[in-house]
Amino acid sequence: MIDQGVLVAAFAVGVLGGVHCLGMCGGIVGAISLSHAGSESPAWPRLLAYNLGRMSSYVVAGALAGLLGAALLGALPQGQRILESLAAVFLILLGLYLAGWWPVLARLERLGGHVWKWIEPLGRRFIPVRHAGQAFVVGGIWGWLPCGLVYSVLVWALSAGSAADGALLMAAFALGTLPNLMLMGLFAARLARFVRNELVRQGAGALLIAYGLWRIFTLFA
Repeated sequence: MIDQGVLVAAFAVGVLGGVHCLGMCGGIVGAISLSHAGSESPAWPRLLAYNLGRMSSYVVAGALAGLLGAALLGALPQGQRILESLAAVFLILLGLYLAGWWPVLARLERLGGHVWKWIEPLGRRFIPVRHAGQAFVVGGIWGWLPCGLVYSVLVWALSAGSAADGALLMAAFALGTLPNLMLMGLFAARLARFVRNELVRQGAGALLIAYGLWRIFTLFA
């Protein structure tokens, strides 16, 4: 069973990664928020359904990554240390990316974009979003949006050792992203100004870099 401390850390990465979420999911979240204009029904049920769909995709991806990681652990000598070291490196790269100091993960997002161009039209069929069921489906599709933040945590899920633990790690991460994206839908303009603040982004990035370095230190100390 995956260590609880790892789940807490994955949750924290989701929270810190919220500074990246506005650019990646802000458009669709804004569309869902605006879709209730002229309606007496509140926006939050659609926003929650969207995020639950998105989080479900992360959990499925985490299970697949954990399953692949289990195979690699059995095939590689010292596989656990190798995969955990790789995950730590990706956390450092994620910190550099979020802070705007080295956008290397943007290259991964561009690679994922080749697949996304085939997936994205499926979600467009459900826009404008009129009810929570549509929002859940859109979230499930948008969960596969190319994202350096998600890719970094998926590399971490490789080291979880099983499909169940990989899914748990991604679930913890997904829960960490939930407050940011819910608030984004409800208070988009004010939150946008906050997360675009250079000091906020650099602070979040620096914390992720420090955590990645600490994980490497503990692996080789």
